[in-house]
This record gives sequence, structure tokens and C-alpha cells, in this order.
Amino acid sequence: MAISKIIIVGAGPSGLLLALLLSRAGITVTLLEMTSDLDTNPRASHYTAESCYEFDRAGILAQVEAEGFFPNGVSWRKLDEKKTRLVAVRNPEPPPGQEKDPKYRYRMVCLPLHRLGKILEGAVNEQPNASIRYGYKVVDVGQDEGRAWVEVETAEGKETISADYVVGCDGANSIIRRRLFGDGVYPGFTWDKQIVATNMYYDFSPYDYDDSQFFVHPEHWHMVAKITADGMYRVTYGEQSGLTAAEFRARQPAKFAAFLPGNPTPDRYKLVGFSPYKVHQRCVERMRVGRVLLAADAAHLVNPFGGLGLTGGIADVGSLYDCFVGIHTGRVDADEILDKYDEVRRKIWHEFINPRSQENMRRLFQYESAEEFVEKDPFYKMLKQMEGNEATNQEASPTPNPGLMSLQHDMTQYFGK
Repeated sequence: MAISKIIIVGAGPSGLLLALLLSRAGITVTLLEMTSDLDTNPRASHYTAESCYEFDRAGILAQVEAEGFFPNGVSWRKLDEKKTRLVAVRNPEPPPGQEKDPKYRYRMVCLPLHRLGKILEGAVNEQPNASIRYGYKVVDVGQDEGRAWVEVETAEGKETISADYVVGCDGANSIIRRRLFGDGVYPGFTWDKQIVATNMYYDFSPYDYDDSQFFVHPEHWHMVAKITADGMYRVTYGEQSGLTAAEFRARQPAKFAAFLPGNPTPDRYKLVGFSPYKVHQRCVERMRVGRVLLAADAAHLVNPFGGLGLTGGIADVGSLYDCFVGIHTGRVDADEILDKYDEVRRKIWHEFINPRSQENMRRLFQYESAEEFVEKDPFYKMLKQMEGNEATNQEASPTPNPGLMSLQHDMTQYFGK
């Protein structure tokens, strides 16, 4: 039976992308967002092959690539006077005339998340069967055998909005998840270290920096990545837990002076974004309860190192989109495919995303020295084998192509018609 309407809660990148994909497939979508505008805090900025594949299906990949840029690769470095490069893996450039070769079609692209949000917002607004309602604060969710609904508070008062399904894409503090399972129920743990994400401008040209690099150090572990073509950088670094926002802010100049090249004082760089936050590894026990589903940060959280949180959320969206299209076109039983969505996405989180992301973060601070990292870390040894080998780099890079490791999953293989 065709789907009449889907409600999506949360206008972050996952909610916007799902709304765009579904509306382009002919499914009516209402997207509810409690704030008055999109979030502009420093967040993710790098999109892997899996994400670019979904952007392509949504019709926005060309715009994302035009507004962003292709980073030259990523390196792991030692925090010494020269900021020694220990190992680097490059983002292969397609040979002339082979830009559309499947090996190169979906390359990592970089664009700040709030700019991706604006692209998605504009594309959703162009769809006649999609609407975004800002200032709609969802306070409860309910369902019966034939429909699901949300109760919302707006400037005009309270309202109940119903649809065939409700999808919670409303982030780490998801009201949908809390109403389904309880306010304090989100299995997993919170790290005893905190992260500070900053956006800043600084002249890195005198230094031999790549577009992205991780620094291995027991105290000053951090990441520096170029995120815009005009030279804005994301600098994310570890901090002790338990400080106030004001204390984190007061410590920032000394942190930059300790680990950035040239040991700069604040007059030598321009800080344009500052966001301390706690880091979690969590996943719900179910991503589907009847006609209510969860995706992305509303369903699972990981630390940001390696980009598996954002990529995993976008992969959720791609899987859920395929499920809904299969239901809408009568190719699959709704209960069977939505249960399979829940099973598949949680399995990928538990078996790949969670352990790999924990390894990515611990790798930066668990060793007493960079020399110990080089000597003992198995991931470093694998990267060293890959270094300079374009063919190996390409094979190791997750893509949606069959046979290659991926966070994606082809839900259409379960369609029986």
C-alpha cells in the first residue's frame, strides 16, 4: 500500500537528506525542526564515498563538489618541532578522461556541515511534496495500528500531526528516542575525555601540512583539517573533562600555542568557531518501534575521529530510504523490511562503527610517544603499506561498489517482488 505521508523530526543533515530522497521518490514528507534556523556550530566537514553516493542519489553531489573541494589526503604526525609526518594516505585523483570511472566517481569531498545543510534545505524546498516547518517543537510521539503522530508546540499553540510513519532524526538528545525508551535510556558510555572543535584561519603555508592530519600525543592529541577552499581550518583537540565552557575557552590560546606550528599567539590567527562537547559511544536497543523509526545520532553516537558518526548516519538514511520506497511501491512487506532495517543498521554499528571509532580515538593518546605508536600500532603498519600505493588506497577506501567494505547495505536484496 502506498505511503501517504512521512513525518521526519530534526532538520540536521540526516533529516534533510532523508526528506529530499523521499520527496524525489514521490513520497510526501513533513520535516519538523524546533529551532528557527539550521545549526552553524563547528561539526563534521568530510564526506566519504558512501556519503557522496547518497548525495548523488539525492541530486546534490555536483553542487556539494562545486562548493567544496577534494582534500589531498590525510596524514598521522608526531608533535615535534618539525611536526614530522609519520605516514600519509592520499585521496587519489582520477586520471584525465576517467572522472566517471566507478573507482573515482565517489571521492572524499570537504564542505562545512552547515553549508551542506543549506544545499539540502534549498533542494527540499524545491520539492512540491515536501515542507520544512521551523519552530515546531515535538513534545511527544504516539501510534496505533494504522498511523503514527507527533504532538508539537508552536508559537500559535499545540498541534497534533499524523502520518504513516515518524522518523526521529533529531540528534543526540532526541525527543523521539526519549519518548520511546525513557529520558535516561541510551545504552553505552561517555568518554572521560572531552573534545573542543574550533574553526579558525591561520597561515599554514610555511609548514609542510597536508589538508588533513592527526597528531599522536598523550596530552596534545588533536586534528587539523582544511575545510573550505578559502583556507578555513577545523582544529579539534582533546581536553580534560569537567571544565565549564568559560574554562575551556580560557585554555584555548595556550592549547593552540602548545601544538600548532609556529606556536602562535591569538593575534596571529582568527578564531571563528568554538564548541566544546562530550563524546559518547552509544546505540539504542531498537531502531524501530512499530511505525516510529530512529536514524543517525538519534539512534547511535560515536566520537568524531574518522568521521564514522556522520557517515554511519547518512548510511542509515540510504537504507531507510530504500525501505520506504520498497513499501511505497508494493515491492516488500513493511514489517519485514523495517525489522530488517533495525537489524542491519545496529549490526553495522556494533560490529564495525563502534569498535573502529574507539580505536581511532584511542590511537591518538594511548601511546607514551609517537615512536611507540610506530612500533606497536597495527593500523599504522597497514597505512605504511598503503602509503604511496594509489591502487591499494583506492581498494581500501569504502565505496558503495559491490564487494568492497562499506557502511552501506543493499536493502533492496530483501525485496520479493
